[in-house]
Amino acid sequence: MFRGVSTLNLDAKGRMAMPAKYRDRLLEICDGKLMVTVDRDRCLLIYPLPEWEEIERRLVRLPGLNPQARRLQRLLIGHATDAELDTHGRIRLSPELRSFAGLDKRVVLIGQGNKFELWDEELWNTRRDEWLAQSGGEDLDLSEDLGRLIL
Repeated sequence: MFRGVSTLNLDAKGRMAMPAKYRDRLLEICDGKLMVTVDRDRCLLIYPLPEWEEIERRLVRLPGLNPQARRLQRLLIGHATDAELDTHGRIRLSPELRSFAGLDKRVVLIGQGNKFELWDEELWNTRRDEWLAQSGGEDLDLSEDLGRLIL
């Protein structure tokens, strides 16, 4: 499980050093092979390759005539890009992916269990603050699954 928030820098070549606390686990579960794709929230998703392959299998089985399914396939599969930890524990992000997520220098890596999200630091701080402000209400309309969640 990947969890926690790390603030990192991208170098001039678009490389990011994966935090040391994740490196051994990534080498163990996927030999450092990752898949990076886009998310509708304007961040990047980084999956260990076996996790991505499972998601990709589900995505390709979605009904091709469903417009929402096609959009999701185009975004996630269409932008999926291989990445691999180098000998220094870094991954290189393509210029297209960096442009999509507005990544320049300062980024935030957020563990999400089976994957990571990678955000521009300023955008992450803005969105996080918005979500915290929205969740302050007592009249939240929670789905049934969320309503049963005990924190």
